[in-house]
Amino acid sequence: MDLTYTEVGRTRDDELPAGFRHARRHTVVGSGEEAFRAVAAGMRHFQIHRLAGARVRTEDPAPAVGGRFLSGIGLFGLRYWVPCQFVWLSDTPTEYGYGFGTLPGHPVRGEEAFLVHLDRHGRVHFRLRAFSRPATWATRLGGPITTLAQQIAYDRYLSSAHKLTQVHRT
Repeated sequence: MDLTYTEVGRTRDDELPAGFRHARRHTVVGSGEEAFRAVAAGMRHFQIHRLAGARVRTEDPAPAVGGRFLSGIGLFGLRYWVPCQFVWLSDTPTEYGYGFGTLPGHPVRGEEAFLVHLDRHGRVHFRLRAFSRPATWATRLGGPITTLAQQIAYDRYLSSAHKLTQVHRT
């Protein structure tokens, strides 16, 4: 199975490709190395997705370039499983993050990225970058509803990053 778009890895920096809907979100989720490690650990174990309300199926113990996972999105016990693949990974003492792209069967084409960063002042930043466009007639027809659903998901990911620092403190 191949990725459904050609602009692979473009969420790594802030130069998102033309012809897609763009999303950029940022929040400071805490301070200090412990908060940074808590968010990074939550990202490594897919908690960033699960705390946002998604389910995750994967055979890989942690994100790795080329690794694949299914994200289950839905309501009221009904799940739509969408396939994704990791396309880049950053793992340094002050930064952890990854980008993942869409595979055939996903309702949109594009890429999302999550990145946690510990700055020199000790603040912990969480960033989300994404670009997408509809991949199916249903998501094209859904127009504003599809966009709203994506915006809600993005807000939930930022909330998840905050929750990961709270879980660590308790």
